[in-house]
Amino acid sequence: MLKAFREHIELDFPELMTDHFLIACSGGLDSVVLCVLCKELGLKFSMAHCNFGLRGHASDGDEDFVRSLAKSLNSQIFVTRFDTLGYVNQHKVSMQMACRELRYAWFRKILGEQGISILLTAHHANDNLETFLINLSRGSGIEGLMGIPAKTTYLRRPLLPFTREQLASYAQDNAIRWREDSSNADTKYLRNKIRIDLVPILKELHPTFSENFKNTLRYLEQTNTIANAYLEELKKELFVPQGNGYQIPIIKLKKLHPLSTYLHGLFYEYGFRELDNLESILDGLSGKFIRSNTHILVKNREFLLLSPVQTHNDKHSYDIREDAVVVKHPVSLKFSEVSQRYDNSRDIIYVQKNTLKYPLTLRKWKKGDYFYPIGLNGKKKLAKFFKDEKLDILSKENIWLLCSQDQIVWVVGMRADNRFKVVDNAQKILKIEIT
Repeated sequence: MLKAFREHIELDFPELMTDHFLIACSGGLDSVVLCVLCKELGLKFSMAHCNFGLRGHASDGDEDFVRSLAKSLNSQIFVTRFDTLGYVNQHKVSMQMACRELRYAWFRKILGEQGISILLTAHHANDNLETFLINLSRGSGIEGLMGIPAKTTYLRRPLLPFTREQLASYAQDNAIRWREDSSNADTKYLRNKIRIDLVPILKELHPTFSENFKNTLRYLEQTNTIANAYLEELKKELFVPQGNGYQIPIIKLKKLHPLSTYLHGLFYEYGFRELDNLESILDGLSGKFIRSNTHILVKNREFLLLSPVQTHNDKHSYDIREDAVVVKHPVSLKFSEVSQRYDNSRDIIYVQKNTLKYPLTLRKWKKGDYFYPIGLNGKKKLAKFFKDEKLDILSKENIWLLCSQDQIVWVVGMRADNRFKVVDNAQKILKIEIT
């Protein structure tokens, strides 16, 4: 197996031959064999172990074992302990999801602190099969049936071509010890039930099932490559760049058949997985929208507008001091005192400086906001102002407000507030412009 592993690394993971990387090691068969194989090849790596504290002395025993293994391999070791039950109660997630979220957040933290770019996990061919069957049972497109990816941005899974039986045989032949997790035998977990109850039946029905499954994955990957190439060409035709997103003509989408299949293929990478929602937005009212974790899709008359969700670094407001001349974030503004005012425009406004109270604030609009637009009598709610200006939801999310305490001075790029207009040329006049 060592020879096959070496050839696999040299061919498919050449970066591991030169780069220092991190291995997630639980102390079980898979991760222990991975560490030993990497040591045998003379690769440079550190190890990381999570103690979730769920099995009392057994969890502590796993930690002690991995520390000893790291010492025998002359490897740097990182160890952490989690309050897993506390995390479950706080975030209302399953135990398995809690463990996953905790460990990968910690792994990424180590990578950042240590300047390491690659994390290895010990997923193998049996894990791939189990993932395939889980996704199949839940209903999945081709993406979910292709199994676990061998590479992502920072993850590498070099054991995917090898079965657990091969790993166990290598460990036994080389007197390698590992720890058994008793929870792996608990069939209340879907993955365990598939491994213990279902897979043996499949292998009994067809002795070459494991090899046939590998071939199936390969065929699916080839088919997916062809489908993706076609979809990319289709996107070039349909997805018209607009700002930081795209404008997509609905009439052209509706000509695609089968429509649901095309919608899935075109929008899957943007996080839209619910086909009913995708189809319903095509015939919905203008302004209807749906969100994924990363993107927002809005119907705007005869088009769909696709744009990334704006996070703005999770900061909702920015203060501007009185002595500020240039502000570069979140919008580029220039402040200058002038002796004469001119007409306001969308990009430049003039205000009576002594009416301002510092620090000024740049913030997003919120429900209930109102201002006194220059050129109109009285106040107007921003929601109504945006509607009259025919702004779609994406445009509204990108609007910033320049405020003096709780009063809006300028809907940036649109309209100034009448309360701050220049009425006395003898007083200081402040020119504010978008740069």
